[in-house]
Amino acid sequence: MEHPLSFMSDGLKLSGVLHVPESRAPGQKLPTFIVLHGFVGTKDKSHVELLARMIEGMGYCVFRIDFRGCGESEGARGEVRCFDQVADTKNAVTFISGREEVDPARIGVTGHSFGAAVAIFAGGIDERIAAVMSFCGWGDGERKFRGQHPTPEAWEKFTGILEAGRKHKAETGESMWVSRFDVVPIPEELRYNLSPKAQFEVPVETAISMYNFRADDVVADIAPRPLLLFHTAGDVITPMEQSIRLFEKAGANAELMIPTGMSHFPLSDEDEPHTRTLVQAWLDKFFPTPLRQTS
Repeated sequence: MEHPLSFMSDGLKLSGVLHVPESRAPGQKLPTFIVLHGFVGTKDKSHVELLARMIEGMGYCVFRIDFRGCGESEGARGEVRCFDQVADTKNAVTFISGREEVDPARIGVTGHSFGAAVAIFAGGIDERIAAVMSFCGWGDGERKFRGQHPTPEAWEKFTGILEAGRKHKAETGESMWVSRFDVVPIPEELRYNLSPKAQFEVPVETAISMYNFRADDVVADIAPRPLLLFHTAGDVITPMEQSIRLFEKAGANAELMIPTGMSHFPLSDEDEPHTRTLVQAWLDKFFPTPLRQTS
């Protein structure tokens, strides 16, 4: 069952969809995951919608949301600021904890790519979050960008864009907009995984916000709450070393999974069965649901 919902975050009305397993008994409160989308993405027709449906099928409530400025939520289009998204996540926790279907003591947060970085940061600073799952996420914006623009020529082009954006803002008071693929390169053959509702231009300030964002600094504070760092070995979009470094900094009850033979999008049709098996085993151990027997 799916319920379209909205909630407020810093005066903006944000859009979400609550998934409730059909096997839930009347009055039963279930462990719940808030699902966070990737870079200027959306909760709909996206990789995180696939993630939400997978987790619901395992016997959890799931609340997938559009960050401010994305999808069906209010806010300036494309103007992504990492700490705004952390605030949106915390406000989603506050909102969803009041739903009758949700166990407020067992709310986890998960996300893919950029959403995974936000999930880790939110988990590190908000003790209400009971578990975190990161899929192909990152912990250090500058180091991530260096991995995404690996040659001297590519790095010079990227940092030149940042400097030009700063200069343009200082001289005109307006943002300079660039292609999302100049910020986060994605090979042509993988772009079909992006939602048709995703945005394809961003202001340079968005890239600067990401450059300065460091989930590495707070990942240790998630412990002893469980943390899954799932990162595909063949990820050519977000460097795998990001999750390895996060794991090195994490505390108790953190687990690192590096499955091979998958892209940055581990819920594609051919990869979903393997991903599901790994995630199900982790959840059974660290964050079980009472519906596991019937799901």
